[in-house]
Amino acid sequence: MLMPKRTKHRKQQRGRMRGMAQRGSKISFGEYGLQAEAPAWITNRQIEAARVAIMRHINRQGKLWIRVFPDKPVTVKPAETRMGKGKGAPEYWVAVVKPGRIMFELEGVEQDLAKRAMELASAKLPIKTKFVRRVVSGKVAG
Repeated sequence: MLMPKRTKHRKQQRGRMRGMAQRGSKISFGEYGLQAEAPAWITNRQIEAARVAIMRHINRQGKLWIRVFPDKPVTVKPAETRMGKGKGAPEYWVAVVKPGRIMFELEGVEQDLAKRAMELASAKLPIKTKFVRRVVSGKVAG
């Protein structure tokens, strides 16, 4: 599971997910990408499930980049606990994903294979996504 080795603070506030992704909205490494179309918290388990789905479908050929990292701790209070008594214990980690963010990139495989792999990965994620190709100076690469 993905999680930071260490953090400055053990607990974080929830924050907001307004607007489009400013960074990470272009394909930088691979040929194909999976782009988020809605804001969401993506858990470390969801990222891992999507990664496994992609790697199984492409038979471990090609190269995969995971462009999101779960660095935000989410705290949960125990069940049937009264209000108050402080914030709960850190339970799992999430990556904050805004619309437009490229979450996975892939290269070294055929386009139809990559598209199907990204569809399988998308089924593991809680948001709507879209398959994108790298664009080099106005025309699609490949």
